[in-house]
Amino acid sequence: MPLRSTFTRFFQLEAASGLLLIAAAALALIINNSPLSHYYAAFLDVPVAVQVGALQIAKPSLLWINDGLMALFFLLIGLEVKRELLDGHLSKPSQVILPGAAAIGGMVVPALIYWFLNKDNPAALGGWAIPMATDIAFALGVLALLGKRVPVSLKLFLMTLAIIDDLGAIIVIAVFYSSELSGLSLILAAACLIALIVMNRMGVVKIAPYMIIGLILWVCVLKSGVHATLAGVTLAFCIPLRTKNSEPSPLLTIEHALHPWVAFGILPLFAFANAGVSLAGVNLHSFTHHVPMGIAAGLLIGKTVGVFGLTWLAIKTGLAALPAGANWGQVFGVAILCGIGFTMSLFVGSLAFVAGSSEYVGMDRMGILTGSILAALIGYAVTAFFSRKQQTA
Repeated sequence: MPLRSTFTRFFQLEAASGLLLIAAAALALIINNSPLSHYYAAFLDVPVAVQVGALQIAKPSLLWINDGLMALFFLLIGLEVKRELLDGHLSKPSQVILPGAAAIGGMVVPALIYWFLNKDNPAALGGWAIPMATDIAFALGVLALLGKRVPVSLKLFLMTLAIIDDLGAIIVIAVFYSSELSGLSLILAAACLIALIVMNRMGVVKIAPYMIIGLILWVCVLKSGVHATLAGVTLAFCIPLRTKNSEPSPLLTIEHALHPWVAFGILPLFAFANAGVSLAGVNLHSFTHHVPMGIAAGLLIGKTVGVFGLTWLAIKTGLAALPAGANWGQVFGVAILCGIGFTMSLFVGSLAFVAGSSEYVGMDRMGILTGSILAALIGYAVTAFFSRKQQTA
């Protein structure tokens, strides 16, 4: 009973999902740099095939995690974005200005830093979007460790910023990381989308029809050349939030059901499968090469400059106000925390540098881990310092 109670209390912590991500990534690093490394590689390479008639989907377990389970992660993001747009912190223009400006700065400046360092290397330029992303679970988890020393308004600022950032990442993936397109699969995907929209407009509130057509949509998108996880976002935007006759909201029902599975299952598994960088042969060049350096600098410096710079500009020009109860030092600390790319950066990295066809596989993860860890440690320290200073003022 005490053990069960301990687990229950842990999973109720705001920081629990972030701590699990850290543990999963650390475990992957340890295993892949130990005599057990061949088991780690074997786990990622386990072939899994599903076949229905002539339709076959055969992938190693790594791609089932990245293309399949992560579609559920993007479904959850889509549900959260839609809810925030209709009823939450993105429903009023005045609420969007500050985090929106910060998110734009946090996407543009890191990409420019990476581009500047790698502009003479066409093979490396595909990774320009890797440092654009903020890991919402990880960043909020670190901020949650400070508890009540941080005002709620600052947590909402970070959450809204990260949601807009995720939306930007989704658009980037759709536009820049789609491979050769299949016309037939795209037509079938469009037919599924039309069916979902029609169901929404007709007031269908049963969840099962959305999930069945959503699964078909995922298969069509997977086969189309557009990344399969985008099917999750598309499905999310078609699921109704509001209902008639006091029926339960399908969107809220699915969101609440998915959240623990994504936070405590899918994301840690994704981190475990993608963060296992081999440290064999790692030297100074492994960190000073322009690919890992561009990613690490983009996350740590680019995110800080972009987020804080655009936040400062929006407030000083009168377009927005400083989050209630927060000071500039705390905002600066949160800007640094936005440099925790981790999950989203690893995901974009897997699209930019494909295993077996790019020499930069692994280098991107070195940059992501370095930048994210530094952003977490420095961001926490800065935010804690200015939070303590405000309390004693």
